[in-house]
Amino acid sequence: MRFALALLIAALAAGCAETPKAPEEPPVEPTVEAPAPIPEEAPKFKNSTLKYLANRNLKPQPTRPLNVRSRCSHRDAIGTQTRLDLLVKEATVKTFSAQVSMKGHGSCRFNLSDFEQVEKMPQALLRHKTQSDCLVRMWEQGPKVTIAFNSCPKACDGKAFDYLWPIMVEAKSGQCF
Repeated sequence: MRFALALLIAALAAGCAETPKAPEEPPVEPTVEAPAPIPEEAPKFKNSTLKYLANRNLKPQPTRPLNVRSRCSHRDAIGTQTRLDLLVKEATVKTFSAQVSMKGHGSCRFNLSDFEQVEKMPQALLRHKTQSDCLVRMWEQGPKVTIAFNSCPKACDGKAFDYLWPIMVEAKSGQCF
């Protein structure tokens, strides 16, 4: 019991003893770091579509008056027959007649006499005289000219408009496909 009492007194005395202090280190002053230089690489894009375009050498299509002449006929692999007579000078549509026959679906016909030109730049835009939502757009896309049809089901037989694709024309040769 004396041994237990002596051990208890030694433990209490040890608890009251001071421990040596560690040597003091000089205070650390916060350093102000210069912002990291921004790399001159391509910026990081959040949009997944833009990240695929980042490292490509893409330049905007020049805005210039459309000039194209085409008198062509084309049949594709599935039997769609396209006939086009087109003349555009300095973005003014002088002649436009298109007929597209889709095998098993009918055909669509477009004539300049049914349309009025409402815009020249950046695209030649024709609006149907009686169906205001029916539009024909023409624009240059690299070496090709695209002729697209919007909301013109009355220009087609049956449901043929559901199968109508834009007409592409090679600007230099006038060949359509």
